[in-house]
Amino acid sequence: MSYPAWSDLNSPSIVPPSGERKARRVGPAALMVSADPDMGLIRQGFGKWQSRAFFNSSLLVKEDDPLGMSVTGPYIGAPYGVMLLESLIAKGAQAVIVLGWCGGLSPDLAPGDLVVVENALADEGTSRHYMDLREDLPTVTADTRLTATLLQSLGTAGLDTHTHATIWTTDAIYRETSEKVAWYTDKGACAVDMECSALFAAAAFRKIPIAALLVVSDSLARADGTWDPGFDKKRFKLMRKQACGIAMELTGTLAHGF
Repeated sequence: MSYPAWSDLNSPSIVPPSGERKARRVGPAALMVSADPDMGLIRQGFGKWQSRAFFNSSLLVKEDDPLGMSVTGPYIGAPYGVMLLESLIAKGAQAVIVLGWCGGLSPDLAPGDLVVVENALADEGTSRHYMDLREDLPTVTADTRLTATLLQSLGTAGLDTHTHATIWTTDAIYRETSEKVAWYTDKGACAVDMECSALFAAAAFRKIPIAALLVVSDSLARADGTWDPGFDKKRFKLMRKQACGIAMELTGTLAHGF
């Protein structure tokens, strides 16, 4: 029997999050970018940055606005993503936008499609340390108001988006079996990722609004049950750039709205 993490949710950790112990702070809004190629797009296309080491990732702040917005990444997996999120919050972040990739589970999703996540089904081991997961199918929700703001930004830019999306968050990228895909699809999931449910749970625990924009990178929804990688497709690359632009603009607006 594992330790019942839900039983001590109101108890403080002995080890404080990184950031409480260090003086250098970040601005009030942060963008978490899971994919290294997207971090490259942001480094090259959105002004000049100061770059700091941030665990195994980078923390970018604007040279001319060091306490405005910040960007961190890359990262992969729920535990590491939440480590970065906790540290951003400890350093002063008050709102977080997540930019990542996901695998399509629905035939309605193709590489390059944009997904705004509303709910995430928690099939990872980190959320249980931030919320009571004793129910049969733990579901974690993004912040409603911030998600609506993200959708408005996408609409203003004229970008088609899959809204009100439920996704499946898993720890095991190489154990996405046909049985699991069918089961989570039956529960309403249209896509799969590796971080969202844990990030949503930790943000809710810390009372920080969070919203997520994902770009479909591949599909697990072929009729023959095979995998359809879309990483090299032109539309995927184009929509990644569009998503980076929207996420950067929104995070910058949030930073200066506090």
